[in-house]
Amino acid sequence: MAWRDLLTRRHLLRRGGGIAAAAGYSEAADGLRIGPGIYESLGVKPILNARGTITVIGGSRPLPEVKRAMEEASKQFVHLDELAEGIGRRLAQLTGAEWGTVTSGCAAALTLATAACAAGSDPDKLARLPDLTGMRNEVIMPAYSRVAYDHVLRAAGVRILEVATPRELELAVGPNTVMIMVVSGPDSDRGPLSLPEIVRRAEGVPVLVDAAAEELRVPNPHLSRGAALVAYSGGKCLRGPQCAGLLLGRKDLARAAWIIGAPHHGFARGYKVGKEEMVGMLAAVEMWMKRDHAREQQLWRSWLEHIADRVRSVPGVTAEIREPAGLSNRTPSLTVRWDGSRIPLLGHEVEELLYEGSPRVAVGGAGSFLPFPPNSTRSISIVPYQMEAGEEKIVAARVAEVLSHPPGLSPPLPPAGSVAGVWRVRIGFVCGTASHVLSVTQSGDKLGGLHQGEFATRTIEGFMRGRDVVLRSSYTRQGVRLNFTFRGTWQGDRMSGEVHLGEYGSASWVATRI
Repeated sequence: MAWRDLLTRRHLLRRGGGIAAAAGYSEAADGLRIGPGIYESLGVKPILNARGTITVIGGSRPLPEVKRAMEEASKQFVHLDELAEGIGRRLAQLTGAEWGTVTSGCAAALTLATAACAAGSDPDKLARLPDLTGMRNEVIMPAYSRVAYDHVLRAAGVRILEVATPRELELAVGPNTVMIMVVSGPDSDRGPLSLPEIVRRAEGVPVLVDAAAEELRVPNPHLSRGAALVAYSGGKCLRGPQCAGLLLGRKDLARAAWIIGAPHHGFARGYKVGKEEMVGMLAAVEMWMKRDHAREQQLWRSWLEHIADRVRSVPGVTAEIREPAGLSNRTPSLTVRWDGSRIPLLGHEVEELLYEGSPRVAVGGAGSFLPFPPNSTRSISIVPYQMEAGEEKIVAARVAEVLSHPPGLSPPLPPAGSVAGVWRVRIGFVCGTASHVLSVTQSGDKLGGLHQGEFATRTIEGFMRGRDVVLRSSYTRQGVRLNFTFRGTWQGDRMSGEVHLGEYGSASWVATRI
């Protein structure tokens, strides 16, 4: 198998468009075995996580104290409302917030907070959710906060108003304003629509901050600057339960968020968090206040130094440790670079080789179903803070092995013909089908044009090697992430193959020239 074929082969596709396991999947499995080989017993290959707190590859490792707390919590019964009150009081003591509520993840915290700002805890209003007809229903978001979480807000029935300037913010605030939602980052720290500026210009409007991957600082930097609520993920740096989150802030809104969710019936019954996750999340916060964070940073840095020393022994390779900035994903990281004349691989190809190999190592964008655009630099990034002692030696050996013995590079084949023109594409998903249109332009082996889908039209980039065709399109605006990578073969007026859909798996496709 040619190296390009190896690097571009499918991750998640079985015949008929179904989602299959990634590399290492085995049809033969003997059933679940509790123990170190629990995933292998299901035919699933585990991952050495040198990438960070990425949900799709498992988030983070719960602390031993968190697992013990969850185990003890599972041994007795308790009334969940009483437990929520007790935990709320304790979270307030620990964090300095007025109140704290444990949710079934940071995304759930955002949904419940939105519903609380819209409807409070009035049962007559809650019974109508997500129908906000005749009620306040507008959430304002600065443009820099339109990432991939709009849907969790809109689930509560609100509509999003995007603003890009202070003047637009002032004009957007009105009688229908429910709240303002801000994603924490450099733009919320400073600039014309920073959190303090938003609070000042929209006085009286509750502001919700998404701080999912941030450290839990006391006093809370967001609440201290005027935010009403702030949401955190339990399954990231806090190392709590993966399916838990934290909502801190105004007591009335945080308590209303709990009342809206399970175990209570209605709109958010599905946002269930069990007694085990509730106690486990509190244990994670308790431990956060006790952990030696400086020592953790020093340990992670020592692992990166070991990896750096090992890979620098490969001719043409350099490595540089980068110190953390900001509060989100606060960990040192390692950038490994190489000379392309010695090692003819791009970053995404090295990521793929590490991910496909044994042991399986995730670095950079590996494990996210061909991120768009793929890493076209001659470098990879290694993040240590979800690794365990000893794993740095495995990562160092695997990276050095790949860079020391890169696969041979075959000269690219010239295009076998022209695919320029308009194509009607039939896509077969895991469930359902769709008809799209590809308007393709061609200049030599380079392809471009437009991809018209059912949601939006986006630009195309790609290439043609012999009869093999690769077409990529991406739409990443207004909180939407649509990444399509069509891979297939050309046969005159017909193309067919597999299309990778980013985080949504894969599908089959057949295109006919119009």
